[in-house]
Amino acid sequence: MKVTHSHGKADYIGILGSVLCIIHCLLVPALAFGTTTIAHDHHVHTGLLSLDYFFIIINGAAVYFATKEHKSLPLRVLLWGALGIFAVSLLFENTHPVFTILGYVGSGLLIAGHLINLYICQIAPRLRFRAS
Repeated sequence: MKVTHSHGKADYIGILGSVLCIIHCLLVPALAFGTTTIAHDHHVHTGLLSLDYFFIIINGAAVYFATKEHKSLPLRVLLWGALGIFAVSLLFENTHPVFTILGYVGSGLLIAGHLINLYICQIAPRLRFRAS
């Protein structure tokens, strides 16, 4: 029996978006270390939008579609709370170092929430089907 998961793509996109954000936030400061003009503002800004806003939008859409029809209130709270932590930390990361740490926490919680959602919606039903 093939179990369908109508929002599985949203979980994969959410995981990918969070992982890419972590990679971006770790690599860009390392690459900019020797450049004094970039060292003060380590995020690459293109026009009016930076990659921070891109990651917030991608992860926001992924959380929306992953939780849109989900019945588990704890999972919805986890994903929306993680998105809130993630978004606030990216928007205010230049004001205090604690927001940088919160950004990693938010990314980690988003990844965990999407993995849990994939387990609940894809793996657990298969295990129940095999047990019966």
